[in-house]
Amino acid sequence: MSTPTLDIQRIATLSRLKLSEEEGAQYAGQLSKILDYMHVLEKHDLSGVEPSAHAIPMFDVWREDVSRPGFTCAEALANAPRKSADQFMIGKVVE
Repeated sequence: MSTPTLDIQRIATLSRLKLSEEEGAQYAGQLSKILDYMHVLEKHDLSGVEPSAHAIPMFDVWREDVSRPGFTCAEALANAPRKSADQFMIGKVVE
């Protein structure tokens, strides 16, 4: 199956690339080969293959969610440049 003619300059514009005529011809050929290969891949039955996001198995390592002592209010505010009524004071963000 043949790939339709590619408008490589339009693709380059959408990709915000500036290509010379020679580069455009080179990339058009390469992209055409890639798209032709996709037709080869479509011929394989992948109904029993589980989709994956990574080439190798990836697992998240979770730790137990255990509570532990945190800072007291006084400790948290100890280095605050400005504070008021046990709170951090910051400048106006929106006027």
